[in-house]
Amino acid sequence: MISVAEAKKLINSHSFELPSEKTSLSRAAGRIIAADVYATVDIPNFPQSSMDGYALSYQDYVDKKDIYILGEMAAGSSRSDSLQQGTAIRIFTGAAVPGGADTVVMQEKTTVENGKLKIHDADLKQGDHVRLKGSEVKEGTLALIKGHRINPASIGFLAGFGITELDMYRDPIVKIIVTGDELQKPGESLSYGQVYESNSFALTAALQQSGLHDIQVFHVGDNLEALKNILHTCLGSADIVLLTGGVSVGDYDFTLKAAELCGIETVFHKIRQRPGKPIYFGSKDHVLVFGLPGNPASVLTCYYEYVANALEKMSHRHTALKTTWLPLTSTYKKSPGLTHFLKGHHDGKTVSILNAQESYRLHSFARANCLIQIDEELSEVQDGEVVEVHCLPV
Repeated sequence: MISVAEAKKLINSHSFELPSEKTSLSRAAGRIIAADVYATVDIPNFPQSSMDGYALSYQDYVDKKDIYILGEMAAGSSRSDSLQQGTAIRIFTGAAVPGGADTVVMQEKTTVENGKLKIHDADLKQGDHVRLKGSEVKEGTLALIKGHRINPASIGFLAGFGITELDMYRDPIVKIIVTGDELQKPGESLSYGQVYESNSFALTAALQQSGLHDIQVFHVGDNLEALKNILHTCLGSADIVLLTGGVSVGDYDFTLKAAELCGIETVFHKIRQRPGKPIYFGSKDHVLVFGLPGNPASVLTCYYEYVANALEKMSHRHTALKTTWLPLTSTYKKSPGLTHFLKGHHDGKTVSILNAQESYRLHSFARANCLIQIDEELSEVQDGEVVEVHCLPV
């Protein structure tokens, strides 16, 4: 068996960045940019009114000239004529401010008498309510940096200067293989000795919560040949394969043998930890393979502590757990030799260990918002002692 730290180092060294791909802007939400994006035009690409009102030369206002209204300018108008001295134009939000004008006065602060504009704005300043060309971003300048996660505002921003597609990191294709004769699908009736299968649902939800959706689930009984065939198929189309169950050394634990028959290189098998000690990790032809224990709490613990780290390196999404350090609210004792990952709950100031820590129990996991790491060499952590806390996604 290897240590937790050694396992994470090995996973990191075997994980890799997936290549980028051209992605349409309409499908980019939540994805990660693989290259810097530069503005292709000025935004706005003309001096633009930010108000309904009147465009004029501020100097005419200062000189107290009579200002006559000559026409109007609506948003989208292609008129390009310039104002003469002593004239103004009715203008609407988003319209181009004509040449000769440098200020827009709000319509609420004006009156019109016999075609002349009367301004009632003692605080009017030159440039008011005019968005200058390139004031948002100038053509050729950096708009969004590599590694930026596209959100709705990013979509609108990029669409604003005509971007239709981006270089994005490709999201990994994930195949989940659930093994075990005892498993029954939820919704079906249970026979004596059967249990409802939940691991594929938990893993799929965890992946989807991270924004990963290219997921396919397979079910196979305790049959070596069937498992080998499904694993072989998955290796041909996946970036990462997650098997659940069958990673121990029982008579019906076929994951290790199937991996060997498929030519998967074993990187490690078994970590000095609880829960999830028998976890397996291997690779073949740039496909990562995780053999996760069958117990539900072990599956999720190993996913968050190990699989999520590999996914982050592959996709550049923030899938790995964030770490903080908080004082424990109770004393915890264990035998040295194994790192313990305990389901816990923190309030940002302290962290508490929840009841029901057994690897088959998800009730406490459902209430947890973190995993507490108690290192293998420790035998006791005192009430109030600061511990390492891995915050679960919310």
